[in-house]
Amino acid sequence: MKIDTLGVQAFVAIADHGSFSRAAQALHITQTGLTRRLQNLEAFLGVKLVERTTRSVALTGIGRDFLPQGRRLLADLATALAEIRETGKALRGDLTIACVPTVGIHYLPRIVRQYSSMHPENRIRILDHPSHDVVRAVRGREAEFGINIQGPHDAELVSIPLLQDRFVLVCRDDHPLAGRKRVAWRQLEAHPLIIAGHESGNRHLLDAALAGEALRLQAFYEVQHSSTAVGMVAEGVAAAVVPELALQKGAYPRLRVVALANPVVSRTIVLLSRRKAYLAPAAQALHDLIRATAAKLAPR
Repeated sequence: MKIDTLGVQAFVAIADHGSFSRAAQALHITQTGLTRRLQNLEAFLGVKLVERTTRSVALTGIGRDFLPQGRRLLADLATALAEIRETGKALRGDLTIACVPTVGIHYLPRIVRQYSSMHPENRIRILDHPSHDVVRAVRGREAEFGINIQGPHDAELVSIPLLQDRFVLVCRDDHPLAGRKRVAWRQLEAHPLIIAGHESGNRHLLDAALAGEALRLQAFYEVQHSSTAVGMVAEGVAAAVVPELALQKGAYPRLRVVALANPVVSRTIVLLSRRKAYLAPAAQALHDLIRATAAKLAPR
């Protein structure tokens, strides 16, 4: 149903001022414009609200009954608009973002803590999804924006690079490679490994990067989440190839991180949003903070 707020405003002004000319002056419009607004409202309602003679203006019975409701409608609208305006100024509001799980382990928590200290009233819903589901959540407007692994170009989305996250070997301190600072991928062939499963975006990236190396890695275990691989390494099951962001500092004292070379393989973490999307002020504030944090961490 169409709500004729201009007509209601005109009607209330006429009732309050008792004159078309004074009501028009109060609303800063012409008398012709005021009359047209009232006539449109009366035509929409199918009733007469105001009786006008050459000497006086009076409300009809229906007009007198409607006047309190009209005043209340305008007051409620003014209150709602003021609340929205103040919410925007204060950057208040709840928001939903999507991210790959490894970002939620190490990178995002510090940013969320900083954001929460700046905007303590705002609540954040975090969808920690596999990379393809992050894309789905952003495209489907389930999340305002996402943090994801850079993937194929999508015309509906805009991706802003945040950081490079290299793949490393994680092993326990009693593993034969634990004392190395760097090993070549080919040196892993002699050791059982935990690697990302085929449903993981990391697996597709690794397969593409290592396609020309003719490696014979012993993938004894496959997992979908890097956090699972790290937990298995901590129990001495095997060593694992994971993104460096998957490691939470101090969580597993016996773990060792060994750089992988020949080739060095890394993934680009991007900030993902819908093209030409409008972000609410609260979401825009977090979006800007994530970009500012990435700029500080970027190599000079």
